[in-house]
Amino acid sequence: MKKGYLSEYFEGVAAKRLSAVEADVLRSNQHEFNGVEGLRQMLGEPDGKVSYQTKVIYLKDSDNDPIIEDAVFTWYDARQRARLERGVMRWEYRLYFPTTNVSLKAVEGDLMVIAKRRDSGLMVIVAEGASSIARQIEWLFGFSDLAQPGLSVKAELGTERDRIEFASRVILESMGVEVEIAEDSYLDEMLKRFGGKFPTTKDFSAYARSTLKDVSAKDDADKVLMAWMEREEILFRTLERHLIADRLSSGFGATKDDPVDVDGFLAFSLSVQNRRKSRVGLALENHLELVFQENGIRYSRTRATENKAKPDFLFPGHKEYHDALFDPANLTMLGVKSTCKDRWRQVLAEADRVDDKHLLTLEASISTSQTDEMKAKKLQLVLPTALHPSYTLEQQAWLMSLGDFTEVVRLRQ
Repeated sequence: MKKGYLSEYFEGVAAKRLSAVEADVLRSNQHEFNGVEGLRQMLGEPDGKVSYQTKVIYLKDSDNDPIIEDAVFTWYDARQRARLERGVMRWEYRLYFPTTNVSLKAVEGDLMVIAKRRDSGLMVIVAEGASSIARQIEWLFGFSDLAQPGLSVKAELGTERDRIEFASRVILESMGVEVEIAEDSYLDEMLKRFGGKFPTTKDFSAYARSTLKDVSAKDDADKVLMAWMEREEILFRTLERHLIADRLSSGFGATKDDPVDVDGFLAFSLSVQNRRKSRVGLALENHLELVFQENGIRYSRTRATENKAKPDFLFPGHKEYHDALFDPANLTMLGVKSTCKDRWRQVLAEADRVDDKHLLTLEASISTSQTDEMKAKKLQLVLPTALHPSYTLEQQAWLMSLGDFTEVVRLRQ
């Protein structure tokens, strides 16, 4: 096990695209997979039945939240009794599982992943076929070709490609895996600087950048943006962990007769989740703003265009945008979304004078069907170069890096 790598959370992982028969097995009352030879590498060949506490998850691009259920899966050799009683020298391991809302949703072509967790339980994921989330899970675990029959198995999850960074952490957390990251050497300084509470996102972004000395977006905008985002995420989680622990230690007592304020606890939990979601997008915009400043690019941030729409960035600015005499060929707009899902279409209506729009995201492995639709809608996807390899070669030829984008805007100005 290596800290900061997939091996910190998983001992092994197996994946495949479901055939029609396998999808039917998941939905039917047969309740078990036969001949899953690949799992023997991961689960071994035990005597007797072994039960696994299992987290079962269904993921789909259009769903805001995954379907998650707890179940018990059983791994056993169906031929063990025949060997013992009749000397039949055959082994036939099977994986027994109960019917769940997740298994009922499985269809042919869906991705199925069976992962053995470090706590000796299992995680079984079914992701909608041809979706971005399915592609992202394949990329996360390094499965490049699941067209062949049978399970593809990975037992080594501690190589350099298995290092957990910003994009892979987002995917893991979409699967319900809470990734623990911290840099405690900065905790005392942050508590003193921010008075033991969360500062504004703008102030926190500036502080995160200040901890990375001798870094300039003039050198490599793509690399620097990812470095700033990674550092801010680590520092934020460090401060968050401390402040949450402090709040939990004080309890959620309401009154003497009602010692636990359930509503108060739920409201606190919701505020934690909402803060995480809103902060990442704002942090990305904050860091991009400094990239543009350091590269001498003129811009306006979140200024109105038509119908109260407010693009994240307009170049060279909102005054030029609203000047009917200004050549629209020299106008550029950039939408910014840390993750896209189906929300990328919102960008299309944010600047009518700009025909060819741009969208920057930190989302890995968006599906081909989604990027094809972006092309058809004249929306150019912009990603830091470190994320380009998560896309297909055909997609990579179309993607634009942040460095490429800043150069286009500079030439137009």
